[in-house]
Amino acid sequence: MPTPQQTSLIRIHQHGDSSVLCLETESLPEVGPDDVLIRQTAAGVNFIDTYHRSGLYPLPLPSGLGVEAAGVIEAVGANHVREFKPGDRVAYTGGTPGAYAAWRVMPAAKVVPVPATISDEVAAGTLLRGMTAQYLLKRTFPVKAGMTVLIHAAAGGVGQIACQWARALGAKVIGTVGGPEKAAQAARWCDLVVDYAADDFVTKVRDFTHGAGVPVVYDGVGAATFEGSLDCLSPRGMLVSFGNSSGPVPPFAPGILAQKGSLFFTRPTLGHYTLTRQELIDTAEDYFTAVSRGNVHAEVRQRYPLAEAAQAHRDLEARRTTGSTILIP
Repeated sequence: MPTPQQTSLIRIHQHGDSSVLCLETESLPEVGPDDVLIRQTAAGVNFIDTYHRSGLYPLPLPSGLGVEAAGVIEAVGANHVREFKPGDRVAYTGGTPGAYAAWRVMPAAKVVPVPATISDEVAAGTLLRGMTAQYLLKRTFPVKAGMTVLIHAAAGGVGQIACQWARALGAKVIGTVGGPEKAAQAARWCDLVVDYAADDFVTKVRDFTHGAGVPVVYDGVGAATFEGSLDCLSPRGMLVSFGNSSGPVPPFAPGILAQKGSLFFTRPTLGHYTLTRQELIDTAEDYFTAVSRGNVHAEVRQRYPLAEAAQAHRDLEARRTTGSTILIP
């Protein structure tokens, strides 16, 4: 296959709602000695993309969007011919936004191999979420057998992976969702599901744990669940705030952590858990292994053509999606 000179991609020229997404054509840069050229078969759609688009996490403009994708290597820079070759299936997450594209030149150091047991759709649509679940459950607050943990947005992309994986690690899982349809889905991988649109999740958690609370809350929702999450924790428990789907957690006085039980609060990011090439490879490999072994059933439930990226964003922000969402170039 001849190397293309151009690629279609999604770009923004200003921050705003989904209407700022533009389908454009751009010349591809040359493949440098430390790069690979990827023919992309799918790109993941994540909440962080909406933060980049809206300006919550501002980007230099104009900018591409998207932080994860999968595909096939078509050309390899001179310094990486031993690690990769044309025809290799690969995926990536992180780095400069721009994954919403048909072709992309990427630094080889950011790319991971995709095993034969993992489809391109699963790799593109769940790698960010799966690697996030990996560092949350195994490194930020290591989950052990016999624990009871609370995971918000249990029907979402990270939530469904984290809930399944936590159960595979031997924990009991309490999951919160918004609405009966999502509650029915989350019941497949949670020991207790709480619809926080209908019930007080703090009361449900306290009842389920006989008043003890949980040692950890994994919270990707943000503002709407922050105070309740603190009230679910046992003394010296940890609130792991890793997302803002309802808006960012407002500023708070650190003394509240003492008042509620000498609690811990952390705001981690995947980038700080994959600082080295080896950490990146190990994190991705651990996630792919969990999927291959059946400990995690990763679901891609929404697929849109690249040109319909704006609709994908609208559906994601309106909470009309479950599991993972991908764009097909």
